[in-house]
Amino acid sequence: MTSTTDQVGEFADLAATTLLRFATAGSVDDGKSTLVGRLLHDSKSVLTDQLEAVERVSASRGQDAPDLALLTDGLRAEREQGITIDVAYRYFATARRRFILADTPGHVQYTRNMVTGASTADLAVVLVDARNGVIEQTRRHAAVAALLRVPHVVLAVNKMDLVGYEESVFAKIAEEFTAYASDLGVPEITAIPISALAGDNVVEPSAHMDWYGGPTVLEHLETVPVSHDLTACPARFPVQYVIRPQTAEHPDYRGYAGQIASGVLRVGEAVTVLPSGRTSVIAGIDALGESVDIAWAPQSVTVRLADDIDISRGDLIAPSANPPATTQDVIATVCHVADQPLSVGARVLLKHTTRTVKAIVKEIPSRLTLDDLSQHPDPGQLVANDIGRVVVRTAEPLALDAYADSRRTGSFLLIDPADGTTLAAGMAGESFASQARTTVQADEEGWDF
Repeated sequence: MTSTTDQVGEFADLAATTLLRFATAGSVDDGKSTLVGRLLHDSKSVLTDQLEAVERVSASRGQDAPDLALLTDGLRAEREQGITIDVAYRYFATARRRFILADTPGHVQYTRNMVTGASTADLAVVLVDARNGVIEQTRRHAAVAALLRVPHVVLAVNKMDLVGYEESVFAKIAEEFTAYASDLGVPEITAIPISALAGDNVVEPSAHMDWYGGPTVLEHLETVPVSHDLTACPARFPVQYVIRPQTAEHPDYRGYAGQIASGVLRVGEAVTVLPSGRTSVIAGIDALGESVDIAWAPQSVTVRLADDIDISRGDLIAPSANPPATTQDVIATVCHVADQPLSVGARVLLKHTTRTVKAIVKEIPSRLTLDDLSQHPDPGQLVANDIGRVVVRTAEPLALDAYADSRRTGSFLLIDPADGTTLAAGMAGESFASQARTTVQADEEGWDF
């Protein structure tokens, strides 16, 4: 008989091999739209009517072959018309894996868009024009990927056909980018020479680069191991809803419903409820209307405890052996996504998992310049697309993990309490750059926690 531990492992393996989330980034002249179009076309993920429309438009422009960049041009135009923090997602599949592609813009004024798309990505494809090599935009993309802890980065050196498919050109670019990204802490970098226009090494191997023996872009996407196993992390269960029917059939039923953010929950396990610190034991777990002995991320379940404890939405249930630390002083890196600036002293709402609390921006110690990773100290405020360090004081304690340890329970949002606008996306703990923390000054009247 298969043990519950084996079942958890099999579930994690299945999730890792059947779905890959990845994001693309590249300047407008690097051929990103053509690469995405080529990938969709050659993997036979384009509907017939879509391809016919592209062929008609291409023919009307006097082009002999379909311009595959047109498959994504419409989405890019939408962004230019005012979509500020949204990302265009494409869904496709091959016989080996399903994919969710986040098509992110690469201009500096759209940094917030790339942050949105890459925040959930397992892999980022960074495009480089072989004629230009590694430029500031390339370094910016690598920095954002490192900041968001994207575990796999693919350097796609495009337009190799315009440099005579020279191995030396590719080798120089790959060496420079790999050194830079490695210094930022990117754990895995794969460089692939391609020509998106001609289809070299995108889906099919190139006949012009026999010196390259690595995988094509699609082959790498199909085989890259997705190593983020949520069940290997400590258990975290944010309570979303308290179920208390008080019916004749269930007069004493009290359950806490939500989605397991990470780890594994077991009946009989000692747990701590945060931020109160009260302890109990898991008396039962209900999943899909049935009682189970074990549940794991990202399942949605109802947890029953042996003791009656005051628990409400926003509380976090975690193993007593490995609970997260609670704090009211959140030190984090944030990407500002709103048009209005974020200033020192601003009153905000901080949303972490299912918990939303009042908070004050006590400090903005520095703003990061992605071009060269330099720090601009004490900027006073962050504007749209800025990335910087902040110190936020919350009205109530929060159970936060470091973003480096958990992308789900280490992230949060800062929200405008007046109209509910998302102001910034935050990542708790240290970023890849060294940050110096200065003294937090007392706030004026009002929200001084």
